[in-house]
Amino acid sequence: MIPIDSVRGRKMASYIPRIYETSRVMGSILQAEGEELERLRQALDGTLDQFFARRVTWGLDLWEEELALSPSPEQPFGERRDRIVSRLRGTGTATSRVIKEVSEAYDNGAIDVIENHAEYAVTIRFVDTLGVPPNIDDLLIAVRAVLPAHLDLLYEFNYFLWGDLDAENWTWSQLDALNLTWDQLEVYG
Repeated sequence: MIPIDSVRGRKMASYIPRIYETSRVMGSILQAEGEELERLRQALDGTLDQFFARRVTWGLDLWEEELALSPSPEQPFGERRDRIVSRLRGTGTATSRVIKEVSEAYDNGAIDVIENHAEYAVTIRFVDTLGVPPNIDDLLIAVRAVLPAHLDLLYEFNYFLWGDLDAENWTWSQLDALNLTWDQLEVYG
């Protein structure tokens, strides 16, 4: 029998009578069928992924259409998935939990929601993220969609400050020795 490379072809070969072990014809058939079954399995797995918002790829347009989101093919898949998950989470009454879930769908980090009832304001504080998240515009739209119109929406961002360097007693020579770019230094701190 010719060597069978496909996993499914080898599995099928284990089920046939031993008389076919030396048959080149049967080996070729099992190899071809095994390859086809593996391609079919990959296609089925790919199709199944389209039913889950966090794994969708070629079905993003369909999700966006179903959720009445404007299509944005120029955005990376991850940001488009974040918009979809946020829309799915952002239904119902606008509680601080809903606002937190919608915000975390975009940032993939910890977020605090602070309600200031006296000033009719809600503040979203990014706990884990340094700087402004890359898809902040989509986040603004999503949170504004679930937040009642009479409430003001504020954001608090974290930044790496020179004072943070002073607190660690860093010198310019020590920083220079690290050979970090400004973006890397921001994450390093």
